[in-house]
Amino acid sequence: MLYWLTSLSDGGDLFNLFRYITFRAGAAFFTSLIFAMIFGRPLINLLRRKQGKGQPIREDGPEAHFAKAGTPTMGGLLILSAILVSTLLWARLSNPYVWIVLFVTYGYAAIGFADDFAKVSKANTKGVSARMRLGLGFAIAIIASLLTLLVHPDDLSMQLALPIFKDVLINLSFAYVPFAMIVIVGAANAVNLTDGLDGLAIMPVIIAGGTLGAIAYVVGRVDFTAYLGLHYVAGTGEILIFTSALIGGGLGFLWYNAPPAAVFMGDTGSLALGGALGAIAIVTKHEIVLGIVGGLFVVEALSVIIQVAYFKRTGKRVFLMAPIHHHYEKKGWSEPTIVIRFWIISLVLALIGLATLKLR
Repeated sequence: MLYWLTSLSDGGDLFNLFRYITFRAGAAFFTSLIFAMIFGRPLINLLRRKQGKGQPIREDGPEAHFAKAGTPTMGGLLILSAILVSTLLWARLSNPYVWIVLFVTYGYAAIGFADDFAKVSKANTKGVSARMRLGLGFAIAIIASLLTLLVHPDDLSMQLALPIFKDVLINLSFAYVPFAMIVIVGAANAVNLTDGLDGLAIMPVIIAGGTLGAIAYVVGRVDFTAYLGLHYVAGTGEILIFTSALIGGGLGFLWYNAPPAAVFMGDTGSLALGGALGAIAIVTKHEIVLGIVGGLFVVEALSVIIQVAYFKRTGKRVFLMAPIHHHYEKKGWSEPTIVIRFWIISLVLALIGLATLKLR
């Protein structure tokens, strides 16, 4: 919104700063962070009054989690509000990629909110049915995938870029749409599965979001892509505004979500933020790199898939409990130990993902 101030600039004054994505990204970060810090406590108090008993605790979950009874959920509203305000203020709103990412983020937020509301109102862990959630998630993903095809350059539309290999593109043709849908839906649900311990999901989301934001900025600059041998996607640099707002809002939320959590993110936040990561990956043509950067989310999702498939086949379990962070809880690891070690893994994977930009 504030980008229009550049029209007042003669090229040598304060308004000229608004032309620079890096300046607006920094402003988006601080706007989002300050917003979350100011409105965090009032929102938590409101959620506590409205929800009463807070988020229902799984009866078959780790015993330590029963102490968390009464903690309100839907804290993702804080992050999402901060992101929306900050992005609308600082992003160039004529950029279609920004709107695609926003559409996916808040479409999945609506699904998550409905699920959280159903759980809280019924006072049990059964919210919206999995079939309904997946159906709505795929509907949002197909719209976003088709929109991406429309705005991508013709030489990149329906193409899958491979990391490390320079100038290698695989033409998926019409198979690209279902592939992109799986990326978005898979990312949303993988982050949702990871959100099981205080602070566990938000920091890896911040790390992955920051990494993808840097990639979006690089991919949107013709000089950087020429030097690194990447595929140039004009306009993706504006996504850095969104990811900077995500980092600011995420850190503000973490202030209240740090153990012991005063509020849970809920499906409202986890589905939305996961969907956002998937959307950024497809618009920047770094779908495979998302699997590296978000490797922790992939492992969490795979642990559930493996556990369910193996149990149905043999009646036995591979893990003591899935997702895998609960497995380590059952083994006696303390919650902060699991959370911090998973953060470290996320950071290492993000650095590996960034390394693929140079390794060509």
